[in-house]
Formats: sequence, C-alpha cells, structure tokens
Amino acid sequence: MTMTTATNGTKVGKVWFITGASTGFGRLLAEEVLKAGGRVIATARKADKIADLTQQYPDTARVFPLDVTVPEQIESVAAKAIAAFDRIDVLVNNAGYGIAGGIEEATEAEFLPVLETNVLGLIRVTRAFLPQLRTQRAGHVLNLSSIAGLIGQAGWGYYNTSKFAVEGFSEALAEEMCPLGVKVTIIEPGPFRTDFLGRSAALIERTIPDYAESVGKTREYYYDMPGKQKGDPLKAVHAMMDVVESANPPLHLLLGALAYNRFKGKLKKLHEEMAAYEGVSLSADFPEGQ
Repeated sequence: MTMTTATNGTKVGKVWFITGASTGFGRLLAEEVLKAGGRVIATARKADKIADLTQQYPDTARVFPLDVTVPEQIESVAAKAIAAFDRIDVLVNNAGYGIAGGIEEATEAEFLPVLETNVLGLIRVTRAFLPQLRTQRAGHVLNLSSIAGLIGQAGWGYYNTSKFAVEGFSEALAEEMCPLGVKVTIIEPGPFRTDFLGRSAALIERTIPDYAESVGKTREYYYDMPGKQKGDPLKAVHAMMDVVESANPPLHLLLGALAYNRFKGKLKKLHEEMAAYEGVSLSADFPEGQ
C-alpha cells in the first residue's frame, strides 16, 4: 500500500472513500484496504451495518451514513470525510443496484430509482470531491460500472442505461482531470459471487408473455445464478487496489473472463460493421472544399 504524507510530515496510508460499503465489493474492499494499512471512510445508507470497521480499526477507519440519492447529505458527508484525514486519495463510487425485466414491462416507479442511484448519485458524489482532488493535484477515482455498461442485453435495459451513462461520464471526467494529476478508472465486472442478484438487484413485477424468449431468459438467470457466478470478489477488490498503485492505470478495467470475452466479441462485431458500412459512413460529409 503506497503511503502519502500527512500535514505533520509522517508517512501514512492512502485515504479511500467508499460508497455502498455495507455489502459486496464495497464491504470487501474496505476490509482489504484496512488490512493493507490504508485508511478508509466507509459509507452506507445504514451505517450500523459497517460500524464494526471502526471497532476493528479505530485509528484508520471512519464510518458515515450516506444515501447517495440525498444531495444535501452528500455535501455534508464529503466535508466530514475530508476533515477526518485531511485529504481523499481514492474515491470509489460503488453504491448502486440492478433491475431485471423488460423495458416495456417496467413502471417509472421501478426504473427511476435505479437511475437516481446509479447515475445521479455517482455524479453528485464525484462532484462533491472534485474541488479537493483538483486542489491536491492528485487522486484516483474508481467508478463501478459493469459489463452491462459496455453491452446491452434483453432484460437489463434500465441497468444498461445507468451503466452506459457511468461509462460516458467517466471517460469525460478522465479527460478533464488528467492535466490536474487525477486518474480515473472504470471498473467493469462480469458476474461475481456477491449479493448482486439478491439484495442488490430488483425484479420488475410485470411480465409480458411476448417477451418470454428474450426477457424471460434474464428472469431465469436472476433466480438460478446466485451463488454460482464464476467471479471471485476477493480477486476483484485486489485488482482494484493494484490499479490504484499502478503508475499507468487503465481507463477501463474488465474483470472476469465472461466480461473480457463478451466485450472482445462485441469489438469484433463493431469492426465488421464499420468495415461493411465504411462507404456509407464516409459519404455522409460535405465534399471537400464545401
């Protein structure tokens, strides 16, 4: 774990701010960073679920309640977090959840909260820390996306929408922060053995029989796959920690063979489509000189 210099000149572990730290990647990442000697500000909607972190690591762990859908709470917690250790070295936007079901099947009451959490929550948390990161001229933002942020799939349309938004936001953020010494990495996991298909995902209530062959398969996956995912969460969080220590971290970090191979296949198809329609694409401009 790389050290940073405190205001008194001593060397101390990097400070990580993690949202959604009560379960899954967020909880495991907080634990592993603390074990490695880092400092962690862990947040969750129900802070009592992560209060044990401060008992185990009283000098290096801080816990705050945070609902990323409440803007005024974000600003307050960000100020307290920075005050806790005088800086933030790594911002991890992990809070979020999935929703499974068809695009037509969902009601606004079902899909709007996903966008509010996964997109607006992430944006607001990031913006709350940008002044600090900009002033420091250092730091690293890890935004949790998904293979679902790179490839659309029947039954995950609204989750895809939220994660595609994270991708675009993060790529633009990386361009803006690069001259200021702040790095951005988008984490794109495939299926991992967390509670994503349990507490961290919702199932759209309505079903339309016409979508049985497409969306229906996703519903079957939702029920059948918990506990069977190939991804090892511990290896994933260690990969995140390694990226933060890298001198040349990637903008995109795919995690798991399924995510890697599926996106590789999409790139192949994109290249084939581009080649097939190259003439159409290039003919859409005005002629030279006009």
